[in-house]
Amino acid sequence: MVDDELPPAIPAATVVLLRDGPDGLETLMLRRNSKLAFAGGAWVFPGGRIDPEDYPEGAISTDDAAVAVAARTAAVREAMEEAGLVVDPEGLVWFAHWTPGPLAARRFATWFFMARAPEGAVTIDDGEIHEHLWIHPAEAMARRDAGEIELIPPTWMTLRLLAEEPTVDALLEAARAREPQIYVTHIARVDGGIASIWQGDAAYDDGDTTKPGPRNRLLMLADGWRVEIS
Repeated sequence: MVDDELPPAIPAATVVLLRDGPDGLETLMLRRNSKLAFAGGAWVFPGGRIDPEDYPEGAISTDDAAVAVAARTAAVREAMEEAGLVVDPEGLVWFAHWTPGPLAARRFATWFFMARAPEGAVTIDDGEIHEHLWIHPAEAMARRDAGEIELIPPTWMTLRLLAEEPTVDALLEAARAREPQIYVTHIARVDGGIASIWQGDAAYDDGDTTKPGPRNRLLMLADGWRVEIS
């Protein structure tokens, strides 16, 4: 369970860039350098920590409104730094916020935005980012199950959401129509693996994953990952 004495998670922002491919919606994914402490070797969306310069001039970093503005600025900046793409901040749709469990090596409280990808070629630095690809969300999830790529839970859950709509317009419209999902993760062991558990799950407060009740969890098992939501 979450330790109240943990230091605050580092504010961060991620941008999920989307395009309509010949066979359906595609998203840009980047493979992080395997030597990096956070998510090394994993395939992720462009993103990173919110820097002091991202905040409006004179703003206090603990002010919720200032953090919201800074998150958008950071998302745009990271798209440029990690992928060489110029993203219009007005086109960003906030759809989720993730705070990891206490066992994470580094804890980032991350704003997740989605946007239609701008024109232009993706350019990576071959330092922090080693590869990139445009991929159908369902294909990325299938490749994780096959052991071909590594994903972290927020990325997997985002891909699951992206796979629900066939086009960028449909996905952005659906995202604008609903409230952003807030994930404050608790971690528990289950038979065959571990579970990420979120508010609304019967085990959220005490970690008892066997008791009856509502489910809101991602089971990360040796034979595959699957969501239980009721």
